Amino acid sequence: MLSKEREEKVIALCQELIRAESYSGQEDEVAEALKRNFQALGFDDIIIDGYGNIIGHIKGNKPGKKILFDGHIDTVPVTNPNEWIYPPFGGEIHDEKIYGRGASDMKGAVAAMVCAAANFAEDCNKDFAGDIYVAGVVHEECFEGIAARSISERVKPDYVVIGEASELNIKIGQRGRGEIIIETFGKPCHSANPEKGINAVYKMAQVIEAIRTLKPTHHEVLGDGILELTDIKSSPYPGASVVPEYCRATYDRRLLVGETKESVLAPITELLEEMMKKDPQLKVKASYSIGKEMCYTGNVIEGERFFPGWLYDEKEEFVQAVYGEIKAMGFNPSITQYNFCTNGSHYAGEANIKTLGIGPSKENLAHTVNEYIEIKQLTSVTQCYYGVMKALLK
Repeated sequence: MLSKEREEKVIALCQELIRAESYSGQEDEVAEALKRNFQALGFDDIIIDGYGNIIGHIKGNKPGKKILFDGHIDTVPVTNPNEWIYPPFGGEIHDEKIYGRGASDMKGAVAAMVCAAANFAEDCNKDFAGDIYVAGVVHEECFEGIAARSISERVKPDYVVIGEASELNIKIGQRGRGEIIIETFGKPCHSANPEKGINAVYKMAQVIEAIRTLKPTHHEVLGDGILELTDIKSSPYPGASVVPEYCRATYDRRLLVGETKESVLAPITELLEEMMKKDPQLKVKASYSIGKEMCYTGNVIEGERFFPGWLYDEKEEFVQAVYGEIKAMGFNPSITQYNFCTNGSHYAGEANIKTLGIGPSKENLAHTVNEYIEIKQLTSVTQCYYGVMKALLK
């Protein structure tokens, strides 16, 4: 159990972070709040990198493993504050819940990570082997894992703990995500004489139907490598009596372990090439979407939208060490996988760093109106993070 003082501290920090509005690219206020708290709690070093990620560091008295706690500090926007029963940036407490945008996704977890690290260091007087890092990560809601690359490059952690919501269960994998762009190129003409042009939307309609015949890849644990159409746009728009010369469709592809950029595009490209052989008027190509956003530091962050899947065996030593410690503390976690994409796409999927997830609250509260976190979940995950440090920094 947390002491009353420590309970109050993590609750207050969660409220402070919620009150610092931090849409993607506007995380400066919440980064400053974290900096103040890192300083007040005796962290040894504080780094803010070019993207605006903030990293707090506590150094043990003996050399050992490095553990990184990863929590993103950006949130999705609040579209209509009037729909909320309590102010979305108020951090108000009602019925043992803290309400506000980011409460579950994921400022509660970030507050718990900060407090757990400080509690652990205080209790052992920093007499532990290794280093503890707590990272407040920017732009995760735009693209998972891109900003995390600069963190792992700097810290070079041995273990990463993702704080996304899991109701205190241990997550050892996830499907990844790719955003695939299909483009068709036609020939414009007046819509009164359509035979003189090539309608790119009609060509796209044929392509869409053909893509639906592709059989999804499958993994016995993670499920299907889903490929789903999410939007379609034509040009010129609005048409104004012009046959569209261009059409662009976006597909969401859920990625399985071991799938690469090349292996995912290969069956689509092969299908499109076959279609073009049969139809000389069809010009179509497939590629990955490129994300590009402005950071609050003034720097640009960009990258292809391809975020790999990852999965560890639950018998892995580091997984069992954390599971055993948390069980011994009186919790009863399941070992499962996330249903959504996280920064683990970089740490585990790209960098092959031993990664697991454990977070407070329910997954389905993210991005919702009246988002909240239960105080019991918040204080419990603070204890769990303490247990993770005990398990991995022996």
